[in-house]
Amino acid sequence: MRKSGWTVATGLGSLLLLLTACGGSSSSTSTTGAASGAATQSTASPSSSSGAAASSTSPTSSASARATHSTSAAEKSAEARPSSTFSFPPIGTTVLIIQHSNLGWVMAKASGFVVYTYAKDSKGGPPTCTGSCASVWAPVTGVPKAGPADNFPGTFGVVTGAGGVKQITYNGYPLYTLVGAPALSTKGNGGMWHVIILSGSDITGG
Repeated sequence: MRKSGWTVATGLGSLLLLLTACGGSSSSTSTTGAASGAATQSTASPSSSSGAAASSTSPTSSASARATHSTSAAEKSAEARPSSTFSFPPIGTTVLIIQHSNLGWVMAKASGFVVYTYAKDSKGGPPTCTGSCASVWAPVTGVPKAGPADNFPGTFGVVTGAGGVKQITYNGYPLYTLVGAPALSTKGNGGMWHVIILSGSDITGG
């Protein structure tokens, strides 16, 4: 009877040891799994960070692309614009144009002041309106030049007047302007003074 009880006791002890061993093994596996999961998550984080970093560089790349496109468009626009060929005439040049007035198309200075010829002057001769006459009828001086859109049927020249003044002529007749007259005014026309009548067809594109 004692021997049987010992045997039972020994068997129970062995069973407890076995259960204890199994429990420890299960706990150890669970801990290892948790650590492994944590390590996996930790390893995955750099990839996420790399993605975030890649995403953060996208705006810079986009801005750079836009700037390049903008520069290219500006360069193309500049190339498309024609270069200007306009140049100012030299100092001392008097530009003469064909301007419309109440008497029709007439010759005028680029400033708009209508020019006249004097009936007492002779073609190719010196100007005869001098002294007090010249204080009312000012000589048109300088180097004559037709406006860029004007095709005068006659020719310009220069004649030496009183005091060595170089006065502009048209078809050999000295030219004058009426002192104090407003631009495009032809009120001096008549009697001994005459505007130079021209045509709108003498203007390029007119």
